[in-house]
Amino acid sequence: MYLIKKYNMAEVSTKVTLTNKNYLAEAKMRNHFCVLDRPITEGGGDTGPTPVEYLLTAIAGCVSMTLKKYLEIKDWDLGNIIVEVFQKETLTKEGVIKFLIEEISFEKEVSEKQKEELLKVASRCPVVKMLKGETKVVSNIM
Repeated sequence: MYLIKKYNMAEVSTKVTLTNKNYLAEAKMRNHFCVLDRPITEGGGDTGPTPVEYLLTAIAGCVSMTLKKYLEIKDWDLGNIIVEVFQKETLTKEGVIKFLIEEISFEKEVSEKQKEELLKVASRCPVVKMLKGETKVVSNIM
């Protein structure tokens, strides 16, 4: 059993409230608000991104910011950073396997040596590390 302490403001948290409008949820993080929903074909109102779309956005955002910080340290000007993340699935004899593909591009040309370094740096983004199982998730019903 894990001892869960009360979070202080320095720690990261998000509070999501599911409304009474099908799957429409309202989220609050620090001083920011956003909505989540499901597509109409899945019973939602399509008034916002799905949780999976937010997760893919979090990965792409974190990777791009991690890369930008590294580029600043190295003083490399590669222009704009574009990160696109796709969720894919494939059918194997073990069943359906889901995986993510990151496509990272830069406005300016990148050398082979830079590509190697930047791929290593991208894998160190905190969100990617969470997904790779480096963060425990402890659930409680209050």
